[in-house]
Amino acid sequence: MRFYTKQRQFYCGIDLHTRRMYVCILSNVGEIVFHNNLPASPHPFLDAIAPFRDDLVVGVECMFTWYWLADLCLKERIEFVLGHALHMKAVHGAKVKNDKVDSQKIAALLRGGNFPMAYVYPPEMRSTRDLLRRRTYFVRRRADLLAHIQNTNSQYNLPEPGTNWRAHDLGPLQTTPPPPPHPTLPPPHPKHPPTTLPRRPTPSQNRH
Repeated sequence: MRFYTKQRQFYCGIDLHTRRMYVCILSNVGEIVFHNNLPASPHPFLDAIAPFRDDLVVGVECMFTWYWLADLCLKERIEFVLGHALHMKAVHGAKVKNDKVDSQKIAALLRGGNFPMAYVYPPEMRSTRDLLRRRTYFVRRRADLLAHIQNTNSQYNLPEPGTNWRAHDLGPLQTTPPPPPHPTLPPPHPKHPPTTLPRRPTPSQNRH
């Protein structure tokens, strides 16, 4: 693992999120010269680091939102360092964690020479890498789904499909016919009302 060990006058640690970024700038003697929560956009960031950018290094943890900040620093000729997320967690793990504390710890790692570095992919190579990552995800998902189909196929002892599974290889879906309905009495026909049995005569009617 490579660590950032260069000496600078100012060290900027950023806890970067999608919409917000907490920025902490330390001097070479460890004094906090800037510590504030900013919108995650170029203009607020450039305004914040303007007094210190002559001899400044920017460090960010390797999360999914670092592309725009790396491109901005490259355009503005500001040194940018990407931190290895797994090794940074091992270095500065603590009980208290929030954006303000994390940004200060990132700046302190830069200043102390303990900032683990990750590779900053060039802009022209990122799209190919992201495409390969997404393709790998879909290939794994396809394998999981085919395994579920194979398990169901084995449970019902169905003929084994071909090795190169496609829609036409699976054949028509075999469904179990629904059970027959329960027998019920037919409703009475409207033209033939239900018949009623004649009443039996009472004893008083038999006397007459």
